Amino acid sequence: MDVRVILQVAKQEFIINVRNKWTVIFAVVFALLVVGLSSVGVLAEGFSGMQNFTRTSASLLNLVLYLVPLVALTMGTLSFTGDRGAMELLFSQPLSRAEILCGKILGVFLSMVLSTVVGFALAGGVVVASAGGDGLGRYVAFVVLSLVLSLIFLSIALLTSTMSRRTSRAFGVALFLWFFFVLFYDLLALGGSLMFRGPSASAFLFLSLFGNPVDMVRVATLILIDNVTIFGAAGAAMLRYFGGSAASLTLLGAALLVWTFVPMMLAARLIRRQDL
Repeated sequence: MDVRVILQVAKQEFIINVRNKWTVIFAVVFALLVVGLSSVGVLAEGFSGMQNFTRTSASLLNLVLYLVPLVALTMGTLSFTGDRGAMELLFSQPLSRAEILCGKILGVFLSMVLSTVVGFALAGGVVVASAGGDGLGRYVAFVVLSLVLSLIFLSIALLTSTMSRRTSRAFGVALFLWFFFVLFYDLLALGGSLMFRGPSASAFLFLSLFGNPVDMVRVATLILIDNVTIFGAAGAAMLRYFGGSAASLTLLGAALLVWTFVPMMLAARLIRRQDL
């Protein structure tokens, strides 16, 4: 693949998404929510002023796990199933389909990076001004995990859009996947563990963790901020299996890479066989 072609397609896609009013709205709303939750988290615990970066990361975790996958699936579906005329014109160019897919997903991802980092940076500036830089490294790691989560769900959106091809069907599948991974999967995993006893139940919860990128990002974030009291059953089972956070983070990182690239490769394989 030609890297220059990929970057050119990515640049075009990035400009289109940055001009999209929904990208701007997401950046503004996300920034307001990040700053607001940081303040509310302090007031709830009886402190005055802003909380530090470690507490801020813990407060923002659920916001990221709910909002980022939804926005990534929505933006990805809009990009990959949007204007059919523009898509047909793009695919009619003397470019490989793999180059076009890589360029489009890179452009959408960069627009999400911009809108997400703006929100985190504004909140980070307020926290530094009010509470200092304690825990800044963990906050940056949390931001990186949030971006990885957005890339994973952009990759999933690419695969579902390639399989569905129709915008309405792709949006329906995307909403179902958001509901499944964010809301339903944990209940399914806990229900499945009831069929086992003792070590078998722990093994089932441990393996179920790798079936959901949202849970993997949650556990990785909690390990990074040393919040061992709220790992949950799957995270606690992982630490028991590996005996420490370093091995757990390595395994989680490898699994997140698999979740990132496997849907992309499947989508590229499918679109090569399609008559566009």
